[in-house]
Amino acid sequence: MSSLRGHGFVAGTAEIGTGARFAAIDPVSGQELAPEYRAASHDQIDRAATAAGAASATFAATPPALRAQLLRRIAAALRAAEPELVVRIGQETALPAGRVAVENGRTVRQLEMFAALVEAGEWLEARIDRGDPARQPQPKPDVRSMLMAMGPVAVCGASNFPLAYSVAGGDTASALAAGCPVVVKAHPAHPGTSELTGAIVAAAVRELGLPAGTFSLLHGPQPETGARLVQHAAIAAVGFTGSHQGGRALCDLAAARPNPIPVFAEMGSMNPVFVLPGALASRGTVIAEQLAASALLAMGQFCTSPGMVAFVDGPGSEAFAAVLQQKLQGAAAGPAVHPSIRAHYERALAEVRTLPVTSMASSRASTAAAGVCPTLLAASAGVVLQHARLRSEIYGPAVLAVRCRDLAEMMALVHSLQGHLTATVHGEADDFATHAALCAALRPKVGRLVANGVPTGVEVGAAMVHGGPWPAASDARFSAVGTTSIRRWVRPVCWQDWPDALLPAELRDGNPMRLRRIVDGVPVSG
Repeated sequence: MSSLRGHGFVAGTAEIGTGARFAAIDPVSGQELAPEYRAASHDQIDRAATAAGAASATFAATPPALRAQLLRRIAAALRAAEPELVVRIGQETALPAGRVAVENGRTVRQLEMFAALVEAGEWLEARIDRGDPARQPQPKPDVRSMLMAMGPVAVCGASNFPLAYSVAGGDTASALAAGCPVVVKAHPAHPGTSELTGAIVAAAVRELGLPAGTFSLLHGPQPETGARLVQHAAIAAVGFTGSHQGGRALCDLAAARPNPIPVFAEMGSMNPVFVLPGALASRGTVIAEQLAASALLAMGQFCTSPGMVAFVDGPGSEAFAAVLQQKLQGAAAGPAVHPSIRAHYERALAEVRTLPVTSMASSRASTAAAGVCPTLLAASAGVVLQHARLRSEIYGPAVLAVRCRDLAEMMALVHSLQGHLTATVHGEADDFATHAALCAALRPKVGRLVANGVPTGVEVGAAMVHGGPWPAASDARFSAVGTTSIRRWVRPVCWQDWPDALLPAELRDGNPMRLRRIVDGVPVSG
């Protein structure tokens, strides 16, 4: 593409790295794509982080309306750039044009959603406990608190969502909304897409006269780039979407710093599905079709792709298993978004095939260089309970069908699970009543419980929770999607007995921001 130059952006200024050379790989042809990129040097990483630190106080103090304007300007530019993004993303990831358009729409909506959130101001959770100097035996102090930006955020872009979880995705949008400068480490699978998006964000920052360090974009084909960024003293928090190995490495680096910082890592999940007896008997074949379609969506390259389904032998079980096998074995193979995903997928399948499982792969092989083949794995619950590897994610279009002897064995399977992003339960009305204990046992295992549906499709809104207990995410208290995701980048700050004129406007007696606040324990509208 004529507009691509191999640029990153250090404090908003376009620069070419001076480190290792690399290029995006077309996952269909296996050929390198122009232009060539180079990894950011240590100096460029340090300058980007230092500039973010220098910009931190000024950017945090910007009026909410200005930050909202920044987010909306980025959104409008992304919308206008969609034709160019569709072409480049298709080349770098093999994602079809329709999928790219949907993802771009989601990215735009996220930015606009956070703009509205910032303007409304309630997310600040302003609280006022008024003092009482006449209280006995001790005077009551005047105490006021609100959420404030933590400081510069390092964002590590995801491979499977080149827009929505990358340079201008949810982590960046929520951090900018909170008043935190952002330094993005672009995913090396789609550097061209990252450059296009980074240019949009950098231009919006510049046009609005915001501090240069508000945004930087760094390239690098190896983990060292992100590692050095996370270890920089100016970085206050980290957002990551990717593998458990990568997320754990960042968590360990952040914890080992002289001043440890939080890493909010979303690291994937098997997203187990449980089909209860009533649903299995009445509509098992329909559930099997829905499950297969969900697992095959984008060749299983969603963090919410269903990787396990458990059911009890009985009425409907054979028909369910037969349809699931038919749909997965009959599905065409397709390209992964980059070659390393294919390599990891094949390695994971090789690992589980050494265990007592049946493996049934699609016969419709892909000619793509990074092609992955849909696979149905089948095992008894007893085998799955014996082998922990069968209870961890295989990233790609693979589903493990777990046949349970009875409901007690299914409950044992639930208890054996680690943390996951989602769990889905299919049941009729009587099922949910009869098996309430199973549903209750799932609740502490996941961030989102789905009834009679599929886990794929994460709605962006105020109530969504996209996270879960370890190892699905590094901190189950927070969501990576929706308006509550802004809480990752803020901390509560309290003022005691300060003169009104010296307080932040959000906490002054006259409520000049017209916020809804908690005053002496009671919600008070502005």
